Amino acid sequence: MKISYKQKLFVSFVCIFALFTIGIAILEQSRERQQKTEEMEGKLDAYAGIVHAILTQHPEELTCLDSLQKLFPENIRLTIINRQGKVLYDNAVAEVSLLENHSERPEIVSAKEEGTGSNIRISSSNQQEYLYYARRFNNRFVRVALPYDVGTQNFLKPDNVFLYYILALFVIVLLLISYATDRFGKSIRQLKDFTTAAQADNISAYPVGFPNDELGEIGTKITESYRQLKESKKEIALEREKLLQHVHSSEEGLCFFTSARTVEFYNGLFIQYLNIIMDEANSEPASVLKDPAFEKAISFLSDKDRQESYFEMQISRQGQHFALRVNVFEDGGFEIIINDVTKQEKTRLLKQEITGNIAHELRTPVTSIRGYLETVLEQSLDADKQHHFLTKAYKQALTLSELIQDMSLITKIEESPQSFRLEDVNIGLLLENLHDDLEIPLQQKGIGMTWSFEKTILVHGNQNLLYSVFRNLTDNVIRHAGVNVSIEVSIYGEDKDFYYFSYADTGIGIAEHHLNRLFERFYRTEEGRTRDAGGSGLGLSIVKNAILFHRGSIVVKNRLGGGLEFLFKLPK
Repeated sequence: MKISYKQKLFVSFVCIFALFTIGIAILEQSRERQQKTEEMEGKLDAYAGIVHAILTQHPEELTCLDSLQKLFPENIRLTIINRQGKVLYDNAVAEVSLLENHSERPEIVSAKEEGTGSNIRISSSNQQEYLYYARRFNNRFVRVALPYDVGTQNFLKPDNVFLYYILALFVIVLLLISYATDRFGKSIRQLKDFTTAAQADNISAYPVGFPNDELGEIGTKITESYRQLKESKKEIALEREKLLQHVHSSEEGLCFFTSARTVEFYNGLFIQYLNIIMDEANSEPASVLKDPAFEKAISFLSDKDRQESYFEMQISRQGQHFALRVNVFEDGGFEIIINDVTKQEKTRLLKQEITGNIAHELRTPVTSIRGYLETVLEQSLDADKQHHFLTKAYKQALTLSELIQDMSLITKIEESPQSFRLEDVNIGLLLENLHDDLEIPLQQKGIGMTWSFEKTILVHGNQNLLYSVFRNLTDNVIRHAGVNVSIEVSIYGEDKDFYYFSYADTGIGIAEHHLNRLFERFYRTEEGRTRDAGGSGLGLSIVKNAILFHRGSIVVKNRLGGGLEFLFKLPK
């Protein structure tokens, strides 16, 4: 039968108090017995003193002690023993010379050391049990003994009144313990009932009213904590569902494994990427741990001496690029994440190509400058020749400076557009300033430039970027359109947010297959002629990036009558 907590508590308290009561009773009985023994020994000590006083008056007449029998109790035994242990007198033995030496008797040994000694034992001379008491004097021991009979034992026996009092108190305490354990047991029983209701998930219908004490307060806190835990579990479950939905809709392929390499969870994208990478279609996510394409990741997971908990690699399949990551958790489980990085890889290759183009474009002016300067430094040239080569070096330095400025402008537009200040820009006034700045090269090529809109047209944007748009378009005409051409800037439409501009020239135009690549950086329609004509090769790329910065768009087409026409929009 299962013992309840109340019963266990009651038995424990009873045992503890019983031990305490028994200890008190034993201590009190022992103490009372000792007191009566000391009282008895006090009487015997008085008898020994009387004997000593008589012997002091008659030191040689031991027989005078016989007269003391009338004064002492009838059954008292007197013994005189010298310091060597020889018995000189004993009223219970006729021939004391036959008695053995008493120096080793316990009461005599104690009297030698402490002055007095007592002992209860059976006499070896008459085989009777005595309570012996010995006292040491100058040259002798006086021993007084009483038979340890029923009378003596009853005298030394402790009184039972205190024992009865202890027993009564024990019964009263038992009742108090029963009451206390009942109160404790009630709180425990209520907690047990609450846990039973909690297991049945029926705590809402269970009213808990604990006693108004510390245990009741603990029980109340436990039940409240449990209710809060239930609410937290519901919230966690809800958040878990949200997380699972997020994982399912994530653009990463995710799969979680236990330490035993069994699949815990995965999303559909993981299977999709897995089938692209693997040679054969497979719907089992655990196959990632067997396919040769993932050999490095498998080796990492199999390495028991690994120092890192993170591993990354790239896989290329079917013209696509994937980044695979492995994260190992503290419990030995791990996750495998697959990302499609094809777009990022193409961007990286594009940047690599741009870097190569920049290096190529920088190489030409730098090599030219170096060649011209080496010619001036190493050869003896007259002043005209030196001036000629220095002029060429200077022109190449200008080209190099223009290239660096254009590269810096594109980078700034792409990476820190917030650094450009926006304001209302008068396009008519901007074109007038541009025409003044380029008046000489325009006249040299016989190029006319007109714009057919009011001077009150305002565009919200950056003054310098808008200037660079029209400046680069015009420079492009000057360099590549030919001579005796005209430029016309017009607004062919507008809405509530944008003006729609047309920038057209009557030049030679370009082949149609070049049009879709015209805004690429360093793209050349005719490599040799373009470089000879000057320019950084970034002008139209700057135009496009500046238009995009202003939330606009730009396209280019060949005009029916010849030349190019750029169509773009800018915000009002």
